[in-house]
Amino acid sequence: MAPVADRMVRPLADRHVPALALTVAGFAVGIGSCVAAGFGSWWYALALWLVSRAFDGLDGALARATGPTDLGGYLDLGCDLTVYGGFVIGVAVAVPAARLACVVLLAAYYVNAGAWLSYSALAERKRLSGADERSLRFVAGLAEGTETIVVYVLFCLLPNEARVIAWGFAALVALSAAQRVLLAVRTL
Repeated sequence: MAPVADRMVRPLADRHVPALALTVAGFAVGIGSCVAAGFGSWWYALALWLVSRAFDGLDGALARATGPTDLGGYLDLGCDLTVYGGFVIGVAVAVPAARLACVVLLAAYYVNAGAWLSYSALAERKRLSGADERSLRFVAGLAEGTETIVVYVLFCLLPNEARVIAWGFAALVALSAAQRVLLAVRTL
């Protein structure tokens, strides 16, 4: 996938378009997907969600082509987390039966992000190995960006099953948090 994305962004890199422009565009489209989900407009939510994720993939490729920045990495993560949470809120608004499961999913996101970012900061300070080319240190877990894309597609395609989908994904996100805590226990 990376070679395709790299070729797609080459014309933008040649014109000196900053990666942050794609981050902001993806964020705006992503917020639109959250709003569409909140109104139960599932086909619009799905289309906007997929477009926002395409922008999210392309901004990283453009950053690699033009030179990543710390601010770009920071804002990319903030935008992603905002859209991830906003979409779950949209589902909770549109599907009342899924509200408790959506709240649990948001709590799992919160714990997972805390475990991941805390470890990332300490690992960086201690200069532990395992860094990649991204602005922030990513620690692998069961529930990552690809899984989130798939789950949100399922929300759009199967909104009557949103409660089950949210409970299942909350469990995976919680397991990811546990993985990260165990890694911290082993390495710190």
